Amino acid sequence: MKISFVDLKAQYQTIKPQIDLAIQQVIEETSFIGGSRVKSFEDSFAKAYGVKHCISTANGTDSLYIVLKMLGIGIGDEVITVANSWISSSEVISQTGAKPVFVDIDPVYYTIDENLLESKITVNTKCIIPVHLYGQMCNMDKISEIAKKFNIPILEDCAQSHFSEYKGIRAGLVGLAGSFSFYPGKNLGAYGDAGCLITNDDNLALKCRMFARHGALKKHEHDIEGINSRLDGIQAAILSVKLPHILEWTKQRNRVADLYSKLLSGIDEIAIPKRRPNTLHSFHLYVIRCDNRNELQEFLLKNGVQTAVHYPIALPNMNAYKYLGYSKNDFPVASNYQDRILSLPIYPELSDDQVVYIAELIKKYYEI
Repeated sequence: MKISFVDLKAQYQTIKPQIDLAIQQVIEETSFIGGSRVKSFEDSFAKAYGVKHCISTANGTDSLYIVLKMLGIGIGDEVITVANSWISSSEVISQTGAKPVFVDIDPVYYTIDENLLESKITVNTKCIIPVHLYGQMCNMDKISEIAKKFNIPILEDCAQSHFSEYKGIRAGLVGLAGSFSFYPGKNLGAYGDAGCLITNDDNLALKCRMFARHGALKKHEHDIEGINSRLDGIQAAILSVKLPHILEWTKQRNRVADLYSKLLSGIDEIAIPKRRPNTLHSFHLYVIRCDNRNELQEFLLKNGVQTAVHYPIALPNMNAYKYLGYSKNDFPVASNYQDRILSLPIYPELSDDQVVYIAELIKKYYEI
């Protein structure tokens, strides 16, 4: 049996007529940049999410950067984020001229360790970027309490947590703003780069929209210098087709995760994902942890199962951040886990038989 880590074609086949029609209509209308398709998606996403403003962007990285810039963050400032994430979470900090400050991860849930957060705050801290990793939201009660104590805004990185919830509140709605990626492999994915930011703050929304459109809300009338970060019409049309399916797809991801956990729970050599209490996990990724990760990954691949590692190098351990002078001992959990975590295939179309096959292979590897 051959099982891809992600099967985007399988999802396409389930909604092929709608996707094909949407793309065809955009081409016939030649509505490639901006226009009604983009506005329709922004309005639909905002309504579905329960937020006042959705500003589409060219990608998720841009959405983080745009918010930081519009918060006035720059040289001499510090922004706190987590040690285990995709580099977008930290590189946008450096791009503003600010300094990224990393916090180790929670050993159980892999998100930012909120108990270490306050110790990283200085007079220069201007923002906190918690990353809702793998589809699981951070402990936003504690993070919000600390942020409020020091009057620091929260920018939620929701790239892997579309429609995830913590105590009934969706990812991106706790802080001042939320950033989303619609990269093709995300739970809600386009067929190219795409992203958005959301906020209930009218002033921030206005500034972010202006900055993302060359500093102008009306063509040729540039009030500030901005950047070019626009969602194209084809991606907006594709996302509009997919959006009504996202909650059902989330249920199916949880089905897959539940079955994995049931089948793998008896294997002492691996640790299966834990759900934080009072959360709705969207399971962008299903990540196990074991001591012989590389060998298990190779065994699964030889038997037709693709896996991935998210992420093989913790951010502060990368060459890009050598200038900060960190050592692996500064982030013991993230540094330890980077060699032990393994992401198994998970997507709504993954069948129970396929999950059973993967679980049986893992049991075979450990001779259970």
